[in-house]
Amino acid sequence: MTTILGIESSCDETAAALVTGDRTILAQRIASQDEAHRPYGGVVPEIAARAHAERLAPLIEATLADAGMTLDQVDAIAATAGPGLIGGVMVGLVTAKALAMATGKPLIAINHLEGHALSPRLADGALEYPYLLLLVSGGHCQILLVEGVGKFRRLATTIDDALGEAFDKSAKLLGLGYPGGPAMERLALAGDAKKVPLPRPLKGSDEPHFSFAGLKSAVMRAKQSGQYSDADIAASFQQAAIDCLIDRARRALAAAGPVNALVVAGGVAANKAIRGALEALAAEHALDFVAPPLALCTDNAAMIAWAGVERFALGQSDPLDVAARPRWPLDPEADAVRGAGVKA
Repeated sequence: MTTILGIESSCDETAAALVTGDRTILAQRIASQDEAHRPYGGVVPEIAARAHAERLAPLIEATLADAGMTLDQVDAIAATAGPGLIGGVMVGLVTAKALAMATGKPLIAINHLEGHALSPRLADGALEYPYLLLLVSGGHCQILLVEGVGKFRRLATTIDDALGEAFDKSAKLLGLGYPGGPAMERLALAGDAKKVPLPRPLKGSDEPHFSFAGLKSAVMRAKQSGQYSDADIAASFQQAAIDCLIDRARRALAAAGPVNALVVAGGVAANKAIRGALEALAAEHALDFVAPPLALCTDNAAMIAWAGVERFALGQSDPLDVAARPRWPLDPEADAVRGAGVKA
């Protein structure tokens, strides 16, 4: 049975995992940096890179010990090679290169976004290609047709902020601290989603993409007005975001052609209200709805290891001089879009 060691260090989670070809997570460890970044209200790249450098080697050692394994029993080493904060990406990739060189094991450089995109297949062995994926995280908001390993067609992306970023910045405006997404979701439970008149950017537009910068600005104005409770603002923000996601996903389903499932992945996929709305949309189109368990939504090494499993099964590996990449689109052939969407 193939066993892959996965390493993830693209942002503020230092993680290692061992995953087998039959979708068993033998061991997984994640070291969070939330406390280090909380005073700044967001991730500080230099602090994140330093923490990865300090924590990664003992974390890998502990993960192997948890599984009762040695590196000699691992078939290959998969590591995030981008996109992400380049300092952190380099820490993980250089560590993986050193381990691969020392053991003679293959190195597999993984696109962090592909890790998210394939993670639902780790959670659900029945999920077959092609499927329509809504990838929503702090740095990305995209809809992709996933046709196979390394085969992605981008149907939509954000032209400004990612939804996770909008959640975090809106939470900061409400004084909820970091990380903001879970705090906004909790506060929304106590609010009235119809109370605050917030915009739904690009809803109903022929343009396929997302936009959340205006929604975030509207939250700021609602807070400054003093007319609404924080709970009502949070609930109204969350509902506006859901309305935008569902509208754009419905449009993408019409454009994608036949698919086997509607799938969501990425950190924002942990939001229960968003999951519920997407599940209803899938039912509306007589499609299966697949979302990974919450532990596989946020950044983790199991998804990187699983992407390594899928690539290893196809005989793929990378040279030891493979470069770390701060930007790495899943669909490099996709047309550029106005605004910040060119980064995707």
